[in-house]
Amino acid sequence: MALLHTMLRVRDINETLSFFNALGLTETRRFNQPAGRFTLVYLSDEIGHFEIELTHNWDQESDYRNGDNFGHIAISVDNIYQSCQILMDLGATLARPPRDGRMAFVKTPDNISIELLQKGPISPPGQPWTEMQNIGTW
Repeated sequence: MALLHTMLRVRDINETLSFFNALGLTETRRFNQPAGRFTLVYLSDEIGHFEIELTHNWDQESDYRNGDNFGHIAISVDNIYQSCQILMDLGATLARPPRDGRMAFVKTPDNISIELLQKGPISPPGQPWTEMQNIGTW
């Protein structure tokens, strides 16, 4: 068995692409389906063992509501503090700042939880992360 991809419905494809590009994922392919009025965008890291499928329904007028059966996507990052700062600069909400240097939770523009986990050695906690509360605009 191999996990192939996780699909996320998104309100604004460009805003969501910016979020995932900031985490090091890049677009591998895109399908526009005019008859069905939707676009599929697949993202992957440089290894390509797993993809995230972004589904944008062209006529969706309101935000999607998260289902009770969805938890989060976990992504490893080289520098958790730098990754969080880049996402904050884009307007992301840090649901759990990286106070311990190992783990953080951020929200995508569509309010989907992404767990960021530090790759390799854990950096010592420091300012402003140790005192930070949940912040952001998404």
